[in-house]
Amino acid sequence: MGSQFEGKVALVTGAASGIGEATALAFADEGASVVVADIQADKGHAVLDAIKAKGVPAMYVHCDVRDEDSIRDAIDAVVRQYGKLDCAFNNAGVEGTFTPLLEQSNEMWNAIIDTDLRGTFHCMKYEIIQMLKQGGGAIVNCGSLCALVGVSGMSSYVAAKHGVIGLTKAAALDYATQNIRVNAVCPGSILTQAAERNVFSLPPEQREQMESFLMANQPIGRWGKSEEIAAAVLWLCSPGASLVVGVALPVDGGYTAR
Repeated sequence: MGSQFEGKVALVTGAASGIGEATALAFADEGASVVVADIQADKGHAVLDAIKAKGVPAMYVHCDVRDEDSIRDAIDAVVRQYGKLDCAFNNAGVEGTFTPLLEQSNEMWNAIIDTDLRGTFHCMKYEIIQMLKQGGGAIVNCGSLCALVGVSGMSSYVAAKHGVIGLTKAAALDYATQNIRVNAVCPGSILTQAAERNVFSLPPEQREQMESFLMANQPIGRWGKSEEIAAAVLWLCSPGASLVVGVALPVDGGYTAR
C-alpha cells in the first residue's frame, strides 16, 4: 500500500463497478479514507468490504446524482464522518444506446443529461461548497472520448460529455485562486460492464465489426483497463498535478492523437 493520500478523504460516485470501483480501490491502496457513493447498495457495500479489507477507513453513501438533495445529503454525511473532503471523482453516468439521433427518444436524452451533465454540476456544487470551507481540494470529472470528438450513434451522450468538459473548464477558472483544482479524465475504449453491454452482447458478426472498429481507432491496439483510468484520476488529484487546472486529459490509447 502506498501513502500519497494518507490522511485524505476521497469521494467516488458510481463507485460500485467499473472505473469507479477501480478508482475507489486505488485511493484505498494509497491510504485515503474512501467514500463509496452509488445507487447500487449491494454492489457498493461489496466494494466497501474490499476497501476495508485493505485496512483503511471507508464508508458507503447512497447517492443518486440525478437528485440534488441526495447529493447534498451524501456530502453532508461525508463531512459528519470525516470532517472534510479532499478529493472527488464525479464518475457516475449512463451512456444510452447506439442509435442515430432521430431514434434517440426524449426519455433517453433526459436520462443521459440528468445523470451525466446535471448530476456532475450538482456534485461539483456541493463539493466546492465544502472545499471552500476547508481551504481547498481537487475534483476530477469523468469525461469520455465522446467529450472530445463526435461519435456516430451517440448524440445525447456526446452532448452531455462535451458539456461536462465545459463545466470543468469554467469551474476550474472560477476557483483556481482558492486552491481548488478541477480537471477531467477522458477514457477511450475501456473494458467495463458498459463495454460488455454495448459490444460483447451483440450478435457475433456485429460484435466482431464493432470491436474491430474500436481497436482500429485506438492506436495502442488493445482495450484499456479501468485501473489505467484510476491511475490518471489519482495523479490529477495528487500534489504532482498541482499546476494542472482545467484540463480534459485523454486516456485513450492514442485515439485523439491521430
